[in-house]
Amino acid sequence: MSLEFMTVAMFVTLIFAIMLGHPLAYTLAAVATLFGLIDNGFNIPMLFEMFINNTWGLMENYTLVAIPLFILMAQLLDRSKVSEALFESMYVVLGSIKGGLGLAVVLVCTVFAATTGIIGASVVAMGLLATPALMNKGYQKEMTAGIICASGTLGILIPPSIMMVVYGGLTGMKETSVGNLFAGAIFPGLLLAGLYFAYILIRCNINPKLGPPISKEEASGYTAAQKWGMTLKSLVPPLALILAVMGTILGGVATPTEAAGLGAFGALLLAFFNKKLNWTVLKESGYATLKTTSMVMMLFIGGKFFSAVFLSMGGGDVVANLLIGSGMNEWIILFIMMFIVFIMGMFIDWAAILLVTVPIFLPIAIELGFDPLWFSLLLCVNLQTSFLTPPFGYALFYFKGVAPTQFTMMHIYRGIMPFVLLQLLSIGLLCLFPSLVTWLPGVFFG
Repeated sequence: MSLEFMTVAMFVTLIFAIMLGHPLAYTLAAVATLFGLIDNGFNIPMLFEMFINNTWGLMENYTLVAIPLFILMAQLLDRSKVSEALFESMYVVLGSIKGGLGLAVVLVCTVFAATTGIIGASVVAMGLLATPALMNKGYQKEMTAGIICASGTLGILIPPSIMMVVYGGLTGMKETSVGNLFAGAIFPGLLLAGLYFAYILIRCNINPKLGPPISKEEASGYTAAQKWGMTLKSLVPPLALILAVMGTILGGVATPTEAAGLGAFGALLLAFFNKKLNWTVLKESGYATLKTTSMVMMLFIGGKFFSAVFLSMGGGDVVANLLIGSGMNEWIILFIMMFIVFIMGMFIDWAAILLVTVPIFLPIAIELGFDPLWFSLLLCVNLQTSFLTPPFGYALFYFKGVAPTQFTMMHIYRGIMPFVLLQLLSIGLLCLFPSLVTWLPGVFFG
């Protein structure tokens, strides 16, 4: 069989197997095994050796130790009710503005994103906490769903992000190290939060029925000093944790893995001071961390094996020759790669997309003369859309699982569409202003 046919057949088989509903990690490994055997003439020992070498290389990757530590930090923070206290204070401070409660959700999710990085925790926590408040104040269902789903996904982009740790461990390049990715993701993450903030503010001022303010009586129930006190009390602890984690990384004091350990310890202290630390919390957090870490690592093993087989049989060269050899402008090729990732995000988990596309697309981007860090952040911002885009956006189902019964999937689908467009707009802005990605890593890491 020709190399081109094998390349197409491998991807078609993968997509078909995923659509059948099989577990993703085992699907990636099974497809890799099938086409690896076909490519090397059913030389089982050779294929087994390739699998063992790739798995051993993953297990030796020190950077990946940060994954369970960041997940543990997120689980402890989720159970320490940090987000609840912050939302209650923002409810009072911003509630009197048109769309103010929506702005409070964005602000809380932005802070929460910089401490957890787990999408499910953010969307579920804010869905349970903010949905009743927004609905009681007369917010439109679509606006409510869109705000919570979109803001909850900020955790996958704003560091410390599990996606960045996986990406850095996958490439092994100095330019796309976890520290550089964390530094490069700060401004894109804040840009996206700012776009959400501006959209809600403008839209609700044009049509106040979408997001009415709280009553004047409720707004005047607190003095300025009380508002300041509530805000500082709820905001200082998570900001201190963010500074401890990100400050040590950007300052060159600690590696991402060491900073993750510090963050997990800081989350433990926050849970203790909030009087939420007990044996049940520790047991549930540890168990959830074990399950999530196992899932991520199994995906890593299957995805790395898939990439290794695909590249060894020359599939990467086929894709590179097709794009680079086409003679198209480099920006058109970039658009094609981003479009492929966007479409894949509608159907496939972000981790699988990273594991399949990065080994193929990153060398092409470098060959075209694009900055690898800038391209990597474009890819990560693009992957954030995978949590919102129908039919399989995870954030949509997380929210539907905790939303009141009057929310239908059509309410949620309509609500997230403006925010998906804002995510695509942010990709365009990063293309126009690459320094949004590259400036901060240059300052901290040269």
